[in-house]
Amino acid sequence: MTAQHRDEPHRLASAEVVVGTDGSEAADLAVRWAAETASQRRRRLRIVHGLDLAAAGSVYGMYDVIMPPVIDAIRREGADVLRTARRLAHQVDPALTVETELSEANPAHLLIELSEAAHLVAIGTAGSGGTLSYLGSTLLAVASHGRGAIVVVRDTGTGTGTGTEQQTRRVGPVVLGIDGGPVSTAAVGAAFAEASERRTRLVAVHAWSDLYFDRIAGLPYAVCDHDAETAGQAILAEQLAGWQEKYPDVQVIRKVYLSGPRQALREWSRSAQLLVVGSRGRGGFRGLLLGSTSDALVQTAHCPVMVVRPQ
Repeated sequence: MTAQHRDEPHRLASAEVVVGTDGSEAADLAVRWAAETASQRRRRLRIVHGLDLAAAGSVYGMYDVIMPPVIDAIRREGADVLRTARRLAHQVDPALTVETELSEANPAHLLIELSEAAHLVAIGTAGSGGTLSYLGSTLLAVASHGRGAIVVVRDTGTGTGTGTEQQTRRVGPVVLGIDGGPVSTAAVGAAFAEASERRTRLVAVHAWSDLYFDRIAGLPYAVCDHDAETAGQAILAEQLAGWQEKYPDVQVIRKVYLSGPRQALREWSRSAQLLVVGSRGRGGFRGLLLGSTSDALVQTAHCPVMVVRPQ
């Protein structure tokens, strides 16, 4: 194994695409997205469902008589969820290698553990609303604590009008949010790799300030200050240095805004097929594993959001 692969297990040929499911519509969208990604990259797909039996035990543990039937019912339901997800994946690609895993673990803990060696981990945006449902309730936990790339698969509203099935966009750029902090480096590499895989252009976006000057001083959020423009372009040049040589097939568009990174990136997500951000912002709080911008985007963007955390 090379030194690079020891440092970057997510790039190994054996690294799987992992997706969590609870059987909800949002989970189905994540399964289809993950299946398409695994098929295009010739990787195995692992679909997982966490039963969180410890939580069930805390709810029903006092009723020893009904506990075994409840656990059996939970297991049966989980197995059904995985069978349905497998069928969805094979509808995308009948030849795709699909493995399923029914675990007693807490779903968030399960996905975080698998993220250590996964090519990427995908998760939907909301759960089915049941007591043991995890999508939504643990989305931020997985995005905050997962390793490598965590993709929150969001509906892009690109359905054909013939049904209500959620869709993800297949065209448009990969959009990268750069704040100039050290965490951005991993996101930059992931964004270039994604743009190259998807054969599309990369839009690198930097907001000079986290403040919203349009709210406090009547200024537009688009950059209008020459010094801020110059400083922003310098940050982009520094962060992107070397990557365009590594990925000469990727066309890069650079955009600088005076303020409002969440607003700028959310607007770009309306036309993007993927939005890539770092796991923590430039605020520097070590305990805050998910920055405020990343936090907002995984919940409100108009396309899938990849949160990249350094090894």
